[in-house]
Amino acid sequence: MGKELGKRIQSLMSSLGLSQKQLAELANVTEVSMSRYISGDRDPSIDTLANIATALHTTTDFLLGNEQETDFDFRKVKTLLARNAGSLDNRQKREIINALLGD
Repeated sequence: MGKELGKRIQSLMSSLGLSQKQLAELANVTEVSMSRYISGDRDPSIDTLANIATALHTTTDFLLGNEQETDFDFRKVKTLLARNAGSLDNRQKREIINALLGD
């Protein structure tokens, strides 16, 4: 996993405006552990990786480099939206709807 995983985590954290501490809390790990995952000094367990992916609104496959963020798979998009719908605020929901409608 290593440094590439850390780069992907860091990139998504930045795009979501999350701090390392916030991501650690969302993924249910310590801030020190999250720091080690990001630096590539330590690999997360499969369960932790799944928690990180959920917190970052992505898939474990993307975090592991097995898919590109630009790959489109309707099933995956639908699953991600369903899994994260409860954590989206109204502004974020409107942005998704506008993106779907091409506005």
